[in-house]
Amino acid sequence: MALIVSDVDRFEAARPRLEAIAYRLLGSASEAEDAVQETYLRWQAADVGRIEVPEAWLTKVLTNYCLNQLTSARARRETYVGRWLPEPLLGGDPMLGPADTAEQRESVSYAVLVLLERLSPNERAVYVLREAFDYPHREIAEILDITEAASQQIHHRAKKHVADGRARTEIDEAAALRVVEEFLAAATSGRTEPLIRLLTQDAVATGDGGGKVPARAKAFEGALAVATFLRGVFKTSPAKRALVGGAPEIYATTANGGPAVLAVVDGRVVGITCLEVTPDGIVAIRSQVNPDKLVRATERWASTDHGEGPLHTL
Repeated sequence: MALIVSDVDRFEAARPRLEAIAYRLLGSASEAEDAVQETYLRWQAADVGRIEVPEAWLTKVLTNYCLNQLTSARARRETYVGRWLPEPLLGGDPMLGPADTAEQRESVSYAVLVLLERLSPNERAVYVLREAFDYPHREIAEILDITEAASQQIHHRAKKHVADGRARTEIDEAAALRVVEEFLAAATSGRTEPLIRLLTQDAVATGDGGGKVPARAKAFEGALAVATFLRGVFKTSPAKRALVGGAPEIYATTANGGPAVLAVVDGRVVGITCLEVTPDGIVAIRSQVNPDKLVRATERWASTDHGEGPLHTL
């Protein structure tokens, strides 16, 4: 059925919320956009006049589409080259969604997106809808076609899995940028000792190159191994410049609400390294260098003010 202007407007009003839900569920901005577009096509084909609560209908259609995508994604990721990491979003990206509460901010943090990969599709959906968007269990049950009691049990289980996987620490943007500046000073010093002092003893470093950019599939583990690896990463070399097409400019920024290191070549984002910080130090360093997962970040970077310029050039 053809949509009238008011029906299109109603969908467009819901689009930011739908994109934020889909991104948290899928860990990919491009897949989230596809999911929202598929929801729009189903909205366009529906008898909209008979839908009593359009927002609830749209959320149900989107969520169930994402659940199907998550199920097939597990099979795809078994053949993914190297380690799969979520697509990071730079600060201010509207797809990050609501950030009014600690729960909302935590639900889109890079560390939690990584942990959500361990959950079943239903666990992930319940966690996202409850923690990030404060849906009551009654509505979640209707969206997922389960009982309200089942929704509560799934939420309890999912929340425990996430809590067990990380030490919760929240810092504001100014503090996050200071962390990155200190990290960069240590990483570019040419010595491992300053880095070791910033890392926890059980620190890990991982990267996602998607088979298109070199990235070690096996994580570096332990402060010394991670520091040694990072010293090499932040060392200038002709080979490194040839690989990315120029001299990377390094910026301090935020991604998914946390401290991040941004590498840019001629306006193109070629790497985002997210730092997970605890009271004891940096516990995880996750680098996204797969160019397919940096397209949106490049678009966002092009539309924002870059402050005083890069902190370092490799």
